[in-house]
Amino acid sequence: MTQQLLLIEDDARLAAMVGQYLEQSGFTVSIAGDGQSGLDMLANLAKGASIDLVILDLMLPDIDGLEVCRRIRALPTGVAQVAVLMLTAKGDAMDRIIGLEIGADDYLPKPFEPRELLARIRAVLRRKGDSPASGNAILRFGSLEIDRDARSVSVGGAPCDLTSYQFDLLVTLAERAGRVLTRDQIMETVRGRELDAFDRSIDVHMGRIRAAIEVDPKAPKRILTVRGVGYVFARQQD
Repeated sequence: MTQQLLLIEDDARLAAMVGQYLEQSGFTVSIAGDGQSGLDMLANLAKGASIDLVILDLMLPDIDGLEVCRRIRALPTGVAQVAVLMLTAKGDAMDRIIGLEIGADDYLPKPFEPRELLARIRAVLRRKGDSPASGNAILRFGSLEIDRDARSVSVGGAPCDLTSYQFDLLVTLAERAGRVLTRDQIMETVRGRELDAFDRSIDVHMGRIRAAIEVDPKAPKRILTVRGVGYVFARQQD
């Protein structure tokens, strides 16, 4: 089945060029010229439409891309889990950090090479499409439960509020429980590419994951810091 992409981009000329390139690469592409139109298209998922990935420009005429991403993640379960690749013309790394923190799966600065965009799209869809074998979809560590198929986390039955990006970080660690991973190893696994300097924000992400899953985030028992190296997910927990 052909994978469906939604490009939310107000530059009509760029949108047409990118859309044509991606369709020539085997995708079906819908284009929205502003944030609200894109959100309306996603809302139609409940009526039988299907979108696998959203390419979201940060600078839009009505609603900025960060707010659009927030609203996507607030949509009903299923629709909210659509992959999001953010395009940004801004040089400030903080915009990219915020984008990842609120649920973007990857980002690509403008200007970009179409081949790199295609590679990023395929990498994100590949990660999203990786489904564990039946019976192994749920990881359990004491009261902590990670459902990889539903992309949900709970502690003692209570749901934990994590962004899609933070969920991927947690799964990366949990699947390798007991193994010490450097920051670079974690990010390369989640992002599938070389790091930028700002990706040291992984420490911020880890702090927020701990706040969601640890009984006492200041004295963590699940995600442990290995000073000067990285992190390890503890095998034995509550």
